[in-house]
Amino acid sequence: MSRRVVVTGMGVCAPNGVTLDDFAKSLSLGKSGIAFQSELKDKGFGCQIAGKPDITNIDLNNYFTPIQQKGLQASGLVYGVIAGKDAWLDAGLSPSSQEEPDWDSGIIYGTGISGVDKFREAVYLVDRGDTRRLGSTAVIQTMASGISAYLGGMLGCGNQVTTNSSACITGTEGILMAYDRIRSGKAERMLAGSCSDSGPYVWGGFDAMRILPRNYNDNPEEGSRPMSANASGFVPGSGAAALVVESLESAQQRGARIYAEILGGSINSGGHRAGGSMTAPNSLAVQRCILQAVEESGIEAAEIDAINGHLTATAKDPVEIKNWCQALGRSAVDFPYINSFKGTLGHCLAAAGSIESVASILQFKEGRIFGNRNCQQIHPLILEQIEASRIPRETMDIELKIIAKASFGFGDVNACIIFSACKEN
Repeated sequence: MSRRVVVTGMGVCAPNGVTLDDFAKSLSLGKSGIAFQSELKDKGFGCQIAGKPDITNIDLNNYFTPIQQKGLQASGLVYGVIAGKDAWLDAGLSPSSQEEPDWDSGIIYGTGISGVDKFREAVYLVDRGDTRRLGSTAVIQTMASGISAYLGGMLGCGNQVTTNSSACITGTEGILMAYDRIRSGKAERMLAGSCSDSGPYVWGGFDAMRILPRNYNDNPEEGSRPMSANASGFVPGSGAAALVVESLESAQQRGARIYAEILGGSINSGGHRAGGSMTAPNSLAVQRCILQAVEESGIEAAEIDAINGHLTATAKDPVEIKNWCQALGRSAVDFPYINSFKGTLGHCLAAAGSIESVASILQFKEGRIFGNRNCQQIHPLILEQIEASRIPRETMDIELKIIAKASFGFGDVNACIIFSACKEN
């Protein structure tokens, strides 16, 4: 069995928007969600800027019971539940009201580090001999599968409910895992997403590696500069996003709105060979991942209108562009349009793939390709490979038909997914 798979709902909790409309508007205008973080300055960070969702106006009573909110410190879990429930409702679905769970619906919701602030509190209280003060939600806040467990119970899902974790490709990988499950007939719909905690205990290791920019603490919105000649490292981010991935038959039977179709994709690893390492990509594996995604999707490389790259604002950005050129056999003015949303979001780590997938799909809905912020001076090594016109600095009105979205992550892991504007017949 091989079925067509579509996206029928989306939710987001991003540094520059916590509703789909606000998120789309921010992306269209190039509005940044990166800001100065005083707690990073207080703790002596070199990089004191980051992307963090503003949920101060969100009523958590819509997402958590009073008991669940008691001692709730796991920021990624909060972001993930907001995005996940919003996506479910956006798809026109409601929590199962039956005694039996909904056997046709499942969840694949990824994370990186989960509940680190709660875990820090737990270490302190345990070491102090005050374990009883941890509260009844400490375990679910700190276990990686807490996010999928929360949502599984909230929505009453009876199909596979699980959590994946693969560094920066987590969100993109989760969407493809959901796609495979539906295509093979093992589920009708899956909530696929990913989330990432905020805060110094998540971002500290990257600051110690000196791979975060240190010259923009007084000008945070200019700090993340993908594909730029003066990029100086990625800005850390956080948040969550979720997509309802569904069989076309189920979507049609429900009369659901369809945002996009998932044509196919690929996941692989470079095995830390041929230049690949814990922090560097194996270019051969990257190119193979892209090629296999195109082949599985049943399209030609020439049909891709736009790419949303991983492109983190490091020295590897020109290498990524070269890999795209070689994999697709396209360069110069023949290269697809390409953008990176990290100029406005920062690098949202485990949440990056899902947030950026939602952003990519919104381009179909908006009839636009969103511009690249902070890319006035394109890196000269990139300009040796593609024309500057292929990197839109401002949002452009254009009807996109096929978008390739890729994520590449720590551990030399890769994921590429192909979205299309859905034709139901």
